[in-house]
Amino acid sequence: MALRGVWQLQKLIVSYCDWGGSSRGIRAFMESYLPAFKENNPQLEVVAEVIRGQHPHLKGFYRNKNQRVICVKNLNPDDILLHATRLRNALGRKVVKLKTRHVTKHPSVQGTWTTDLKL
Repeated sequence: MALRGVWQLQKLIVSYCDWGGSSRGIRAFMESYLPAFKENNPQLEVVAEVIRGQHPHLKGFYRNKNQRVICVKNLNPDDILLHATRLRNALGRKVVKLKTRHVTKHPSVQGTWTTDLKL
């Protein structure tokens, strides 16, 4: 995702094992989809690294110094492309848990409105 015209994802690291069975899908992804993904995203630095004996994962580094890691163990190449695209489209902000379902700048003094009226 671009914030004020600047893509937020700086670097994408594709980590995989060259002999493990759980990395079968990511090896196929690197042969078929990764060259086109690099070509379509010239603003993005894509690095592939071999980590033997580990499950494959995608790691994204964002401009605001945050990073996200997605495990892609036993996924097919189409799903891995979907996860890589989602990492590219994300802003890299931390996930904030909401305290209530209803979020407003000016909360009502009387409470949240509901359809359940008890007369």
